[in-house]
Amino acid sequence: MKRTLWVGLASLLLVILAAGAVYWFGKPASFRGTSYGEPYPAAPSIELTRADGGTFRLSDQRGRIVLLFFGYTSCPDVCPTTMAEMKQVMDALGDSASSVQVVFISVDPERDTPEKIQRYAEHFHPTFIGLTGSLEELQPVWDAYGVYRAIQQTDSAFGYIVDHTARVTLVDAEGNLRLSYGFQAPVADIVHDIKLLLK
Repeated sequence: MKRTLWVGLASLLLVILAAGAVYWFGKPASFRGTSYGEPYPAAPSIELTRADGGTFRLSDQRGRIVLLFFGYTSCPDVCPTTMAEMKQVMDALGDSASSVQVVFISVDPERDTPEKIQRYAEHFHPTFIGLTGSLEELQPVWDAYGVYRAIQQTDSAFGYIVDHTARVTLVDAEGNLRLSYGFQAPVADIVHDIKLLLK
């Protein structure tokens, strides 16, 4: 009788442990960036002229993950830091990096020409795309992506500086706004999320 009871208790314990393992380890991995709510909104359209005279359309990037960052080439700190982190992301992805496109869009059209911003982007990684345009072309893009922008006059060698939103926006392969990352979000977190999306 006691033997049967102990066997029964042992079996019950094994079932509980197995159920716990399925619950804790069988759950799908979660994203580390800030997620947009489901259903995921379609990313607002972007259409700007590239340095080579061609047209960049965000819609042409379907099938790839796009990392969007808004900044400017005269930025003293936030932009070079973020772009260097985007290079680290690409390096960490290895062969999977071919499924990702980093796009750097200017918040300083007065100083950033298409050629200048493309050179700046390529300085960090040869596949990066830099885009700018006129104020009239860029303002709707900034508005659509909730980009804050304010010019501050300074006495520094940089001249005026542009205060701006410092978030990276991830557009998934279906063209939806999926995740965003604050300034200096861990590179490992971005890589983790991209790998999940590429599965």
